[in-house]
Amino acid sequence: MDGFERDGLRFRVRDGGPADGDLVVLLHGFPQDSTCWREVEPLLHAGGCRTLAPDQRGYSPQARPRHTGAYAVRELVGDVLALLDGAGADRAHIVGHDWGAAIAWELAIRHPHRVTTLTTLSTPHPTAFRQALRTTDQRRRSWYMAAFQVPVLPERLLLRKLGPTLRRGGLPPERVAHYVARFATTDDLRGPIGWYRDARPRTRSRSGKAVSTRGGPPRPPRSTVVTVPTTYLWGSQDAALGAYGAHRTGEFVQAPYRFVALDAGHWLPECQPAVVAAEVLSRIAGTTSA
Repeated sequence: MDGFERDGLRFRVRDGGPADGDLVVLLHGFPQDSTCWREVEPLLHAGGCRTLAPDQRGYSPQARPRHTGAYAVRELVGDVLALLDGAGADRAHIVGHDWGAAIAWELAIRHPHRVTTLTTLSTPHPTAFRQALRTTDQRRRSWYMAAFQVPVLPERLLLRKLGPTLRRGGLPPERVAHYVARFATTDDLRGPIGWYRDARPRTRSRSGKAVSTRGGPPRPPRSTVVTVPTTYLWGSQDAALGAYGAHRTGEFVQAPYRFVALDAGHWLPECQPAVVAAEVLSRIAGTTSA
């Protein structure tokens, strides 16, 4: 498949590998696109897997809604379900990096029957991350999340600073050039930054009741425990995501779980493709230990 549709939006998809192979869905992060997996994909194909890597909401040219709420977590998870439905797949192995990992976690929490295995890169379990945000270290690392709530200005600033920021983060020069060209206008950045504006996590009151961070009535608390076999990869040199959330993540997985701490930075798909592919294939094969 070269794409799928949902609610009038058209999403681009990279489809590769044997048609009858184990289906692996690859979800990119910010500010990336589906090509972040280009060195991981052939390794998965060689391992007998078919891969589907979408350009997600806000990134696909024909899937850039502008209205408030378009980038809420439920919509981002719904897009992945629509991808699976479009591929005729009841379930798949889900792999995500950065924001793609956040959506992969949510998919496994909300729809575990659609997830065969889960492999997440960089971003910890959502509850572990919320707990990490109580620490000075993670708040310092995540300052930009609050800055992105300001209208318009973040797009203009990031447009000027994207290249230097990615280079400082350790991305290879050719990938920096690709992303700078990919996000060349403020319109190109509006959708990706919209994930931060609309897909904010819910917090909990001291009584344990869920409280909306966007206002409106509270919802009952729900379990965030993951019940599918899971591997989590984290780079100890990641400037955006610290150790606290990484080391707490296993507390929220009640299934075979493997935590892989790498001497690496944030951009694992681009900078550690062999390790990423090996861990995905190992999780699929069921050879990793709990």
